[in-house]
Amino acid sequence: MALSLSKKHKRRLSMTSLIDVIFLLLLFFMLSSTFSRFGTVDLMAAEAGQGVSGETRPLFLKLSPGQISLNGEVVTLDRLAQSLGQLRAQQENSPQQVLLSLSGEVTSQRLVDVLAVLRGQPDLAVTVLG
Repeated sequence: MALSLSKKHKRRLSMTSLIDVIFLLLLFFMLSSTFSRFGTVDLMAAEAGQGVSGETRPLFLKLSPGQISLNGEVVTLDRLAQSLGQLRAQQENSPQQVLLSLSGEVTSQRLVDVLAVLRGQPDLAVTVLG
């Protein structure tokens, strides 16, 4: 009997708990990761001493949480490109500069939506006023 007490039994390690932990980590990283591609938006911030040439009048776009106004006239996001085209046709000068002013607590998504419309216009330089 003394022999059996001093003899150590080798227990086999169970891999079940290790597999469970690996599976949970895999689920965590898959669910917390994003697989979408993010686009970049080019911005040019207004700086001191930066001016507009006297040949062209800049267009003034005011963006607020509830509305968009282009040169003082309220427009919708759907009609923004059309209104820009009409104003640019009246001035007949290219390239054109747009001064974008943010008022209130404009969300970044709303700003990106407006910048996406402006990006679709040819020869248009957008300056975001701070």
